Amino acid sequence: MSTNATLTSADGTTIAYETSGSGPAVILISTVAEDRTGVAGLAELLAEHFTVISYDRRGRGASGDPQPYDPAREIEDIGALIETLGGAAALLSGSAGCALALDAADALGEAVTALYLYEPPFIVSDARPPMPPDYVEHQEQLVAEGRRGDAVEYFMTQALGIPAEWVEGMKQDPSWEQMSALAHTYAYDGRIMRGLQDGTALPRDRWSTRAPVHVVVGENSEPFVLEGANALAEILPRVTIEVLPGQDHSAFWLAPGDVADSARAFLTS
Repeated sequence: MSTNATLTSADGTTIAYETSGSGPAVILISTVAEDRTGVAGLAELLAEHFTVISYDRRGRGASGDPQPYDPAREIEDIGALIETLGGAAALLSGSAGCALALDAADALGEAVTALYLYEPPFIVSDARPPMPPDYVEHQEQLVAEGRRGDAVEYFMTQALGIPAEWVEGMKQDPSWEQMSALAHTYAYDGRIMRGLQDGTALPRDRWSTRAPVHVVVGENSEPFVLEGANALAEILPRVTIEVLPGQDHSAFWLAPGDVADSARAFLTS
């Protein structure tokens, strides 16, 4: 059974969230162009063993979206959610949401007890092309011009590396309209990911958390993902890495059972 509620973050913004399950506290952080419904399958499975909060990040779902956007406010949102859980919680996220989880762990200190990160998309070499240096600005311009569908396409081709001819077919799926409605969040996550997808070494001065960090990579994923995981392990003192058999980047959404099993093993160890 789950309950829906809202809280007021430090800057006065309303954040909508859902609590389910019982046990150790976990906050589930969604990623680009999705609200909390995007991770509902994983939240449901985790709730069998944990008290889980999934929430609408600002600019998504029922949460507010004051401007100008500042990634620091998202950390305050997570801090407020942790307070509702008694002052301490593990953070769990996938893809670009992993960078926000790491930033929050660094800022919130001992309030973050552990981090489970599924495939943070760090680009630390020439194993794949880096993100365009003007990615954020271009996304903001497309949204300002009302070209939300073009913003989605730009993300698909530039960030995910999906061939343009494949994207044309994706536009026929109902999910395209949903992604277009949240197209402004591409720039939000782009700001959080700055400096992490340049094809150079991860910055050594951004994170220093001593919380245990478990990074999971799909066996069938592109090699750059595991390379990024190893780069994080060189920076932080308590990083473990797991390769999930038979999975790729989509497992966070399409194979929530495997991800939940992996997360449970880590968070209860």
